[in-house]
Amino acid sequence: MSTLDSSAQIWFITGSQHLYGAEALQQVAANTAAVVGGLNAAKLPLTVVAKPVMTTADDIRALCQAASSDPTCAGVILWMHTFSPAKMWIGGLTRLTKPICHLHTQGNRDLPWGTIDMDFMNLNQAAHGDREGGYMHTRLRLERTVVVGHWQDSEVHARVGAWMRAARGWHDLQGARIVRWGDNMRNVAVTDGDKVAAEIRFGFTTLSYGVTELVVAVDAISDADVDRLCADYAAQYRMAADLKAGGARHALVRDQARIELGMRAFLTTTGAKGFTTNFEDLGALKQLPGLAVQRLMADGYGFGAEGDWKTCALLRAMKAMAHGLPGGTSWMEDYTYHLEPGKELVLGAHMLEVCPTIAAAQPSLEVHPLGIGGKDAPARLVFDARPGPAINASLTDLGNRFRLIVNEVEAIQPPALPKLPVARAVWRSLPDFKTACAGWIYAGGAHHAAFSQALTTEHLRAFAGMANIELVRIGTGTEIEALKQELRWSEVYYHLAQGLGKV
Repeated sequence: MSTLDSSAQIWFITGSQHLYGAEALQQVAANTAAVVGGLNAAKLPLTVVAKPVMTTADDIRALCQAASSDPTCAGVILWMHTFSPAKMWIGGLTRLTKPICHLHTQGNRDLPWGTIDMDFMNLNQAAHGDREGGYMHTRLRLERTVVVGHWQDSEVHARVGAWMRAARGWHDLQGARIVRWGDNMRNVAVTDGDKVAAEIRFGFTTLSYGVTELVVAVDAISDADVDRLCADYAAQYRMAADLKAGGARHALVRDQARIELGMRAFLTTTGAKGFTTNFEDLGALKQLPGLAVQRLMADGYGFGAEGDWKTCALLRAMKAMAHGLPGGTSWMEDYTYHLEPGKELVLGAHMLEVCPTIAAAQPSLEVHPLGIGGKDAPARLVFDARPGPAINASLTDLGNRFRLIVNEVEAIQPPALPKLPVARAVWRSLPDFKTACAGWIYAGGAHHAAFSQALTTEHLRAFAGMANIELVRIGTGTEIEALKQELRWSEVYYHLAQGLGKV
């Protein structure tokens, strides 16, 4: 995946104290090593690194400060192996800025009923040591994910792995740059927002560049580089003969290849992890970027059409979370509906920009008129998304805070669409069409979304906790009146929790 930091790791911090003697602490360290080794053997998304057993307030403070300043530390796992008095942790935890997973486990799975004695009891005290720690986490109002169970349990591995993926997405956004070519679509509300508040809350910055600067990068691309990329297109995608080298419409494919190479060069030079375009502001570009955007998304870049920088950043974070998982993640828009009673469906698409990582089969590279933007007919990939469970996610700016909305859906094999010249996904919304749409609208969800067949609500719930923002889930069990009440409570909670004048 483009620009993903492969050095990110998770620190494993075990709590104890000197009360039980040196021999007990040696066993705590050995058990910690075994747990960390087991987690790494489970092939979780990030490597876990064991840190020394913490027994004093000074050591805890120093380690938490080190974690906060270390650019490779994406988060910490806390475990109170014995009883670690929680007042020792105040100085450290109040300085810790990395995501927290509290693993409530113990070294042994089974109790040795026939031989258990007080030495064993004193050594294996996580049952109440973690409760002591958990009290302090709650007292400090720390956002964290609590995972309960034995460290060899596959369910524990799955939940820790989901938290790790969220931590990787959060880590990836810190200091990330989003390039915005032009402004957002004129008079559109939901794609606009407070970029300063977003940088404070999420850690990424959105930088505006003129389309003229992109045109300079596009014009600098050599014909030889365009030739090579067009040959790659022909090898990877189904193409009509007139679009291939020597064909009557090959020049239109070459124009899109030149745009792709220019965008890649620009993003590399600026160190950006995502970008937005706007069909109302194309300058001297010959086409609206279509194929170029699709291929850049497939390489892991975030994207937002019509200047939508929030969905761009969310998509990038979700790409980082999903890295290595089966299934794809794409920019998406709820475009139109099939309203047959009891069989309602959503057709998701956009003008051009749907990521081929969600394609069910080899995409077709096609050129068709666009009808808006006033430019040449753009090249794009056309395909159907694969069937299966998925989520649609929207990050919205409510003025005083941000909200993340997730609708769980079931993608289906689309009916034949011989005259629709864009990539698309078709899905059933959960719990049902009417509830899902009403819930999305009550929650203020955008008409743009990040669609993923790789991630679940659990990943985004952990991510929302790291950002200290609200997550609204719409799925099985959702009822509108209960959802409306939840939204009212959240308005009050976040107003009080964040304080006057805060994001």
